[in-house]
Order: sequence, then C-alpha cells, then structure tokens
Amino acid sequence: MTNRKDYTDNCESCVTKPCQIGCPLNNDITGFIRCLKKGEDEQAFHVLANTTVLMPLCGRICPHLQQCEGKCVKGVSYDRVQIGQLETLVGDEALENDWEISAPETTKYKVAVIGGGPAGLTCAAFLRRNGIGVKIYEKHDYLGGLLVHGIPEFRLPKTIVQKVVEKILGLGIEVEYGKELGRNLSLEELKSTYDAIFIGIGANNSNKMEIPGEDLEGVYGGNEILEYKTPIDYQGKTVIVSGGGNVAMDVSRTAKKSGAQRVIVVYRRSEKEMPAEKKEIAEAKEEGIEFLFLTSIIGIEGNGKVEQIEVLDNELVQKEGDSRLSPVPIEGSNHKIPCDYVMMAIGSHADDFVKDLPLKTEKGRIAITKSGRTSSAKIFSGGDIAGAKGTVAWASRSGRNAAYEIIKYLEEEII
Repeated sequence: MTNRKDYTDNCESCVTKPCQIGCPLNNDITGFIRCLKKGEDEQAFHVLANTTVLMPLCGRICPHLQQCEGKCVKGVSYDRVQIGQLETLVGDEALENDWEISAPETTKYKVAVIGGGPAGLTCAAFLRRNGIGVKIYEKHDYLGGLLVHGIPEFRLPKTIVQKVVEKILGLGIEVEYGKELGRNLSLEELKSTYDAIFIGIGANNSNKMEIPGEDLEGVYGGNEILEYKTPIDYQGKTVIVSGGGNVAMDVSRTAKKSGAQRVIVVYRRSEKEMPAEKKEIAEAKEEGIEFLFLTSIIGIEGNGKVEQIEVLDNELVQKEGDSRLSPVPIEGSNHKIPCDYVMMAIGSHADDFVKDLPLKTEKGRIAITKSGRTSSAKIFSGGDIAGAKGTVAWASRSGRNAAYEIIKYLEEEII
C-alpha cells in the first residue's frame, strides 16, 4: 500500500453503506475505515472481527470489484475505496501484533465440524467464541482447504494461511487429521458423541466436459491439479485450459509459471461474460497466456494421449426466458489446435458418497435452509458442499450463519 492515508480519506463513510451490502460477510466497512482514519488500528480489527476471522485472506483474494468495492459509490466518478487492501492491512497487523479475540470457558455442549476449509474454520471459530466446545475432523494433514490447495502460492502465501489457522485454533479448538467422511468417519458415530454436527467438506471434484477423448492421457481436472499438486512436465508444452472462472485462471497461470511454452484459455462466451475476477484475467494476459473467446471444445484427439483438440466458434444470442446470453455454435467453423495437455476448469461437484448420506440432497449437494439446517435436526452444513456461492467470503458466511443457528439449536432445543 503506497499511501494509506489516501485510501482511508477516500472513504466518505456513507450512511447507507452500500459496500457493506455488497460484502458477503456484511463487514462493517465504513466502521473499520473510520477507526483507521483515527489511527485506532486495533479497534478496526475488533470491528471486523465481529463478522469475520479471515481478514488477511479475504483482503487478498476476494473478488472485491464483484462484491464490496463494486458497490462503492465513489466508483461512479472517482477511484473506488481500496477496501481489500485496507482489510489486508488490518489483518496483517493483527497477526503481527497478536491481537486477540477472547473465547469463554467451554460449556457442556460439544460440536463436531467436518472439514477445515473456510466454512468449517469460520463455523468453528464463531462457535468457540460463544463458549461451545469444538473439534474439527479433517481428511488432510493440514487445515485451510482450498485456501491451501485451491489457490496458488503466487496469489495467497501459505505462511499467511497457516498463521490465520493457528490463531483460530488458539481459541481452544481441537483437531483430528486423517478423518474423511464416507471413509473412516461416520455421521452416526458422531451423532452419538456430539450435540451437533457441521459438515463443510467442500465439493472439489472437477466437472467433465462430456466430449470424446476425455479419457486420454494428458487430460486433467483443474481442481485436482491444484489440490494434489499433480506432477506434470510443462516444459515447452502447449496447454489448453477449458473454462472462464478463477480456477481456470489459477491453473493456466500455474502452467505458464511452470514452464509451458503456450497456455491457451478456451471460453465459450465473450470476455465480458467471464466469471473470473478482472484483475486475474489481466494478470494472466500480462504473463503471456492466450485467450480464445466464443469458442467451445467439442473433442480431444490423440493416439493414447492428447495430441490436439477440435473446437468450433460460437455466437451469443438472447434466448427467451434466459437473462444471460447463450453461446450458439456457428456451423462449419470447426478447426483443430495441436496441444499436449487439456485442463478442465468448468465447475465442480461433490463426492459420490454425499448422495448416500442420511440427508436430503439437491443436485448432488446437501440441502440446507438459509441458516444452514439440514433435513436432520442436529446436523448443519455450509460452503460448497451445500451450494454456497463460489468465493471464500460466501463460504465463510455460510459457516458463520450455521454457527449461530447451531447455538440457537443448542440453547433452545436441547433439554
């Protein structure tokens, strides 16, 4: 941040707080910036801590222009307030100065949190801050979920994630690693031990394109590449990335930084419709990544392994009843592009075992109310596994909402 004062003075402290409305976590943005203007940084931290425990993370990776900054009224005629940078400033200061949020002594209630990603960590933190005993069950040997394995180091340093996780665990939260729902962890066992359960295991399995050639060697799921650090020799290779979201940007930039000669992002709509954050697209272009807009992959070809893809051009048309322009193939526009790898980054789905859980599901994910209740009285859920919107802030919000609903359940329904 080059000039902190310029950033804080740019905020007019709007009475209607449109930035707060735009923030999935409903952070009191004008409130914490007022504290910064007065030099009360620790108080700014406490203002934000009322609604979030992921300040230095959300400050770095949230799509601010699509959320809080996009609602800033200064953006109509002037520069928007750099909310993300100010939140990062406060979050980093809190870590450096060891500013604390206290947690009372554990009550008689115990809650199991399955999954240590943004939703699970936030749920656990708000439960513990309200005097509830919490134990997190995590399948990996680390906490953070997609904060660790879904976002590359160049976008989010893992040392920062680790520090945030340590602060959350410092509230008095227990963890058991190597525990995976559907493998060595059962809901029935947990129900007999805990007063309530929160499921926040995510949904990180890459969707397939359902086209010929997807089983060839050299075709990968983008989510799996990021999560499992799949060893791939990118040197001098041509990589095709199918998709237009942030996962597509992360996968393409990872390939380029790892030595790929060409990386081509293929997206079926125009750049205007791309869901990826604008700054991520801009940075990808600066790094030499190519984009093919209004293009669909219709086949992957090769003798046992990827050699080329077949694509066709699209035009966007307004279909009746659709609010979004739809891509329609242009007949006879087929052509082929030689390549070595194809990465699928067109969305994700949950593990297959989810449909066998004793819970109501919708489109392969756990069905919940707005407050996070499932079809089972003492089981709650949030994050990607429950269909939360695909950003860290939205996942965190769903975890926080579920925490408050769990507290309500424990106080009102357990005798």
